[in-house]
Amino acid sequence: MDSVEKGAATSVSNPRGRPSRGRPPKLQRNSRGGQGRGVEKPPHLAALILARGGSKGIPLKNIKHLAGVPLIGWVLRAALDSGVFHSVWVSTDHDEIENVAKQFGAQVHRRSSEASKDSSTSLDAIIEFLNYHNEVDIVGNIQATSPCLHPTDLQKVAEMIREEGYDSVFSVVRRHQFRWGEIQKGVREMTEPLNLNPAKRPRRQDWDGELYENGSFYFAKRHLIEMGYLQGGKMAYYEMRAEHSVDIDVDIDWPIAEQRVLRFGYFGKEKLKEIKLFVCNIDGCLTNGHIYVSGDQKEIISYDVKDAIGISLLKKSGIEVRLISERACSKQTLSSLKLDCKMEVSVPDKLAVVDEWRKEMGLCWKEVAYLGNEVSDEECLRRAGLSGVPADACAAAQKAAGYICKSNGGRGALREFAEHVFLLMEKVINSCQK
Repeated sequence: MDSVEKGAATSVSNPRGRPSRGRPPKLQRNSRGGQGRGVEKPPHLAALILARGGSKGIPLKNIKHLAGVPLIGWVLRAALDSGVFHSVWVSTDHDEIENVAKQFGAQVHRRSSEASKDSSTSLDAIIEFLNYHNEVDIVGNIQATSPCLHPTDLQKVAEMIREEGYDSVFSVVRRHQFRWGEIQKGVREMTEPLNLNPAKRPRRQDWDGELYENGSFYFAKRHLIEMGYLQGGKMAYYEMRAEHSVDIDVDIDWPIAEQRVLRFGYFGKEKLKEIKLFVCNIDGCLTNGHIYVSGDQKEIISYDVKDAIGISLLKKSGIEVRLISERACSKQTLSSLKLDCKMEVSVPDKLAVVDEWRKEMGLCWKEVAYLGNEVSDEECLRRAGLSGVPADACAAAQKAAGYICKSNGGRGALREFAEHVFLLMEKVINSCQK
């Protein structure tokens, strides 16, 4: 259960003893502040994700694929689907990050070189953003490296700010960890317990634990930020569920983080359904797209045995597998692969064929998984309940897909996407059993 403790109102001052940066508080903003005539509007709440290109640990970490989605895509999806923000922004200094942000539907603020230094703070970047956006009253600074964030968390925090009058709210997580005083090397002293009595060590279930900032988000009103604060005024914390508190800055092991996201991440507004039909484009997905022609003019193609095993596993789990191609592939060549799948070639309109297949099986699109790699796959990728593309798929297909494989077409992408389907189906089954 999520729980929230309301903070008492406090006064704040500039701790650095210097003038506040950015614009001064606007006392005559008639449209929102109610200081003059005009229609009163709700304060403009903007989500702001800071994503600098110069990550020291992992190059371009913010757009590295985590469970088939660019890392920043997980929080952008949660922010946009929450429905509480008037605008959703990414502040970046990098072209590739800008492209990914726009692909997910965010607006982009190009950060200056001054606010993109290794020594620059988050506060520096947020104040710079506010200097360019006079319309923003409240900033929800969301950390790009928190991929298990859910829209419901953001909705509840927005309510605390708008309805309960808090000036700032930040995320915390509860931990049950005993802390001990640190001893400097070479100093002969005994360590001391900081939060327990060793003679009466509590059991986990008998101890409430302690609250720690997890960095997932910091919401603050403009006037606080302009004074140099992200936390202050009438202040409260918001306790996130432990399983949703994943920080890639801390969880260095990427594969472990991927498993956490697949189990606890947010996958969109639509509920996942059990997949009954798996459709794969032949050229560039099942194969690598290369065609060899023998001396007697026979077509030769290659495929990866891992992908054949993937098809076999899908069929064993009760999922119908079908293959499709817009090219006039040789059915004789394809049948020699012994995949035992229904296939359709020379297809000018893949959407029409897949739609016919799903109607024939009595399925909705949410029960269809589709693996494609070309512009001609775009509509099928958009409609399918689960959609994937190989790592070397065209840009339009990648934009339409929900999962981007690490493997190239004809080099294990089908097997990888099949494994992704199995993991999400486990999630569906578990949710049905609760």
